[in-house]
Amino acid sequence: MQASDIMTTQVVSIAPDSSVYDAAKLLADSKISGMPVLDDTGGVIGIVSEGDLLRRVETGTETPRRSWLAQFIAPTRQLAVEYLKERSIRVRDVMSAPAVTVDESAPLTAVAELLGRKHIKRLPVLRDGKLVGIVSRANLVRALASCAPAQLDAQPSDEQIRAAIMKELQGQRWALDADDLIVTDGVAHCWGPIRSEEERQAILAAAARAPGVKEVKDHLEYPVPFTPM
Repeated sequence: MQASDIMTTQVVSIAPDSSVYDAAKLLADSKISGMPVLDDTGGVIGIVSEGDLLRRVETGTETPRRSWLAQFIAPTRQLAVEYLKERSIRVRDVMSAPAVTVDESAPLTAVAELLGRKHIKRLPVLRDGKLVGIVSRANLVRALASCAPAQLDAQPSDEQIRAAIMKELQGQRWALDADDLIVTDGVAHCWGPIRSEEERQAILAAAARAPGVKEVKDHLEYPVPFTPM
């Protein structure tokens, strides 16, 4: 899947010269936490979100006043930015810019990587540089919900279940040895030594993903029992 498959196409946006009060009302009325800021040509120049409106003098949530020494040594640019965030009435002064965007053809792996690496909740989606949608963490969660396995027409054989588990484990350094996995009547039995509790959880999770598995039995050993020479 790609961004265009899961994006929201009905996008609420705002102009940079709108007031912060209009932005706050639009966010509240639309029940959203952020929206793109568009210039006169429809280009995305920033994002204004709840986080950009947290520190405001009107609500008494501005940054606590510094000591005279901290005020003296703070870079003047930083002081000016704080003033704008807390007191400017224009969206252009409080928005987060430049906006991080993604093309509509971007794979979901790229979308998830950007959201995680940039620590953001939403990405404007562009087509030829113009806004066509927005993709958020919530959209990714909905996509996951749609991926629930379909009901099987027939129960796979034990051999098929075992093969599916071994395929899932393929390439993992913590994977079970082939001889340590037994499937009987749809129940997967996992045996053998492991090096951590995290390996245990990963092996059991991999086994549980196999279509048709009814239950996963944990016979894994950690720490490995000591056997005297």
